[in-house]
Parts: sequence; structure tokens; C-alpha cells
Amino acid sequence: MNAVTWDQRERIIALLDAASADPGIRAVVITATGTGFCAGADLRGTPQTGRERIAGDVARTIRLGAQRLIGAVLDCEKPVIAAVNGTAAGIGAHLAFACDLVLAAEPAKFIEVFVRRGLVPDGGGAYLLPRLIGPHRAKELMFFGDALPAAEAERIGLVNRVVPAQELAKTAREWAERLAAGPTRALALTKQLVNASLGTDRATAFAAEAAAQEINMTTRDANEGVASFVERRTPRYEGH
Repeated sequence: MNAVTWDQRERIIALLDAASADPGIRAVVITATGTGFCAGADLRGTPQTGRERIAGDVARTIRLGAQRLIGAVLDCEKPVIAAVNGTAAGIGAHLAFACDLVLAAEPAKFIEVFVRRGLVPDGGGAYLLPRLIGPHRAKELMFFGDALPAAEAERIGLVNRVVPAQELAKTAREWAERLAAGPTRALALTKQLVNASLGTDRATAFAAEAAAQEINMTTRDANEGVASFVERRTPRYEGH
């Protein structure tokens, strides 16, 4: 069910960091093989130190592990699509929710599994869910730990679109290709503005918006967008 090992987590983080730095990469899709998207963290793959756990170890593990993974998605400078093919549980659900757009196959489901194990949600869950669906619905999912079917996840706003399983990969590619043909730096700045918007006041948000537009107007794609409008033609964005 694609539980994330330590090695896999580090590889995903490295790939997202590389995507930000590579001008040839203009969109990212996170998906999985098999019947599950991600069943959570595979603790069996965690490196062992051989010493007794001491105060601070758990917080450090979460900060350097699950939170780094979710942060890598949120901070990626390219748009990230989650194509959820099956069950997304625990950190797997949060990995999907951190993405900019979420596609789900009809059989997919999302589970805030932490309460079933007597755990506090980690990997940014208590940060992400209230921002996506409000505190009451977030608490319902986290307090009960019930499986949320894809159709219901779409209805409450956790998923952008639900498609038949056989169409998931095709739809994800179509969305990625549309994003990859867009003004990449403008999308990156838009992502930053939206992600920061719920944690700041209006004056700060407006100042960030103005600064982002100032930066964006130095890009070739912004000039191309304006020129294409004036010339009444389709813009051809290059990603810089």
C-alpha cells in the first residue's frame, strides 16, 4: 500500500527540490502504483540509532521527517498535482492535501488514521485540513478516523475532481501538460501567495501581492503574455 520508508521520503524531497531548480521541469505529478496511494509512514524503514529514546527525539523525528516531506510539496516552485489512485491514509492523506491540485480515482479514500492508533495527527494535518475545509469538518475527520470516500472528499473541497480509475493517469497528464505550458514563474508566485494568504493579515497579503507582480513583470513570460494580448494571438510561454 506504498507506506513511505525513510529512503523513499528522502528521495521524494530531493526530487521536489530538483524540480524547483530545473527550468526544464514545469509541472510535477505525485502518484503511486498498485491499489493504494500511500498507507502512511513505514516505521520499519526508519534508521535506528541504537540508543534509548530521550525527550525531544519524537519532535525532532517529526520535524525532520513528515514535516519536511509536506513542506517540500508546499515549497516546490512548480505546480504539484496529486493523482490519488487508492487509499491515502495518515501522512499519505496529508501528502495529497499538500499538493496544489488533487485528482482522485473513484475507488480512492482518505483516512485520518492517527486517532485509531492513539496518535496526534502529524505531517501538517492540523495545519492543512482546517485551511481546506474549516475546523469543524477537520475535527470530524481527525476525531473519528473514518474513511472518507473520494466522492465525499470532492464534495467538501478536499479533492478537485474525481474520475474513473482508468482515466486517472490520462487526466493527470492532461492537467500537468496544461500547467507545463503555462507561465511557470507566475504560477510559482501565485502558489506562494495563496499558501501564505490564510496565515497573514490583509496589509501583508496586499504587499506580498504587489511585490510578486513586480517580480513577475521582469519575466519573459509576462512580457509574452502582454504582447500576445495586444497582438491578439495565443501566448507561447517558455517557463522563465
